[in-house]
Amino acid sequence: MVLSLQPSIHTKKLSVQDSSALMQVDQNEASLAVKDEIQNEGFSQAESLFYFSKVVKKFYPGDPFITMHKLQDDLHTIGLKIKQHEEHMRSLKSEKAKLEDSILDKQVILGKYHTSSSLKIKNKDHSHLQSEEETTKQILRHEKSAAGILCQLKTRHGSQASHLNLIKDVLGIVATLGKVDDDNLSRLFSEFLGVENMLAIVCKTFEGVKALEIYDKEGSISKSSGLHGLAASIGRSLEGQFVVICLENLRPYAGEFVPDDPQRKLDLLKPRLPDGEYPPGFIGFAVNMINVESTNLFYVTANGHGLRETLFYNLFSRLQVYETRADMVCALPFITDGALSLDGGMIRTTGVFSLGNREDIDVRFPRPSLSSSLPEDYIEYERQIKDSKLKKDKMLEDIKREQALLDNAKFNFSRKKDEFLKFLADSSSYVSQVMA
Repeated sequence: MVLSLQPSIHTKKLSVQDSSALMQVDQNEASLAVKDEIQNEGFSQAESLFYFSKVVKKFYPGDPFITMHKLQDDLHTIGLKIKQHEEHMRSLKSEKAKLEDSILDKQVILGKYHTSSSLKIKNKDHSHLQSEEETTKQILRHEKSAAGILCQLKTRHGSQASHLNLIKDVLGIVATLGKVDDDNLSRLFSEFLGVENMLAIVCKTFEGVKALEIYDKEGSISKSSGLHGLAASIGRSLEGQFVVICLENLRPYAGEFVPDDPQRKLDLLKPRLPDGEYPPGFIGFAVNMINVESTNLFYVTANGHGLRETLFYNLFSRLQVYETRADMVCALPFITDGALSLDGGMIRTTGVFSLGNREDIDVRFPRPSLSSSLPEDYIEYERQIKDSKLKKDKMLEDIKREQALLDNAKFNFSRKKDEFLKFLADSSSYVSQVMA
């Protein structure tokens, strides 16, 4: 019994072992088949992720994908902070520039041309300053000029002269259409323009220009018609050439105006150094230092343009004014349409300098009367300038603080970026080794 049972038991054991062996063979064959497929087709996505996780865990404990996403989120967060700080910086600098423009414009209104003393104009001797009557006398000395003849006609006939068909379209003479607060600036501006332009006749339309000079069939000037005939009628003779400016044909200034400015000054882009400050000694633009009389301030052409953006903009363009020659020379990179300095320096256009002794032009812009030279709200302007300067100082502190925050955010971003790149480099290196 025992002997007969042992083979049976042994047989069972063999059969079990055989079954196990067969199963083992099947598994080995399946494994070999999978390995063959891997060798033929490369790593599958699942296996790549497995090895990637394995290597990342070696260098970064915990879940590697959480680590990677955290680094990405940190970079994104810091990047947003940098953008916010940069936008805030731009906003602060823009507000600072507006404050500086406002301060400069108010200082020009107050006549702060020579010193920072706000009351220098009040203390100045005004006995030698140019008046409208003096300007008219200066024009009349050019008795054979077109401007001299027109002035003579108006002196004799007063307002009735303006009703003559010949000159009803004439707005005036350049020297009489603007006023300048400072006598030295008046000399500089007249010297820059020259006598010919100071005596130029300003017409509203081209029809008015044609009426001033008539030609016969041969193309010669008719001495009995136009301004030549008018000169003969008052016992004068018109000699030489003369300049006539037609307002409707001038290319006007196309920009904006200084907000709430009663003189409608042009909002020209002021020169600025890389740090945002004005060049040392910069005072302003000549075109904005001309005061237009109230009678002509609201005159506009058929296209709706006033005297400042047509006549004076074409005469002066973006001519800059500086305190000294040295200031003007230092600001050369920022000068596009010429410059003047209060001590007599002159750059007519870029690269063209006027040297030598100053030419004393005998026709100059008049100065507003003393009663109107200072604004009625002078003290209010002073207060506004003081407030603006305090705001500017506070804004400079804000800019300084914002810059520090921006620099710190950029530093943190750089560190986090290096950490992220190292993470990717280490992971890629290990995966490459395993694949090899």
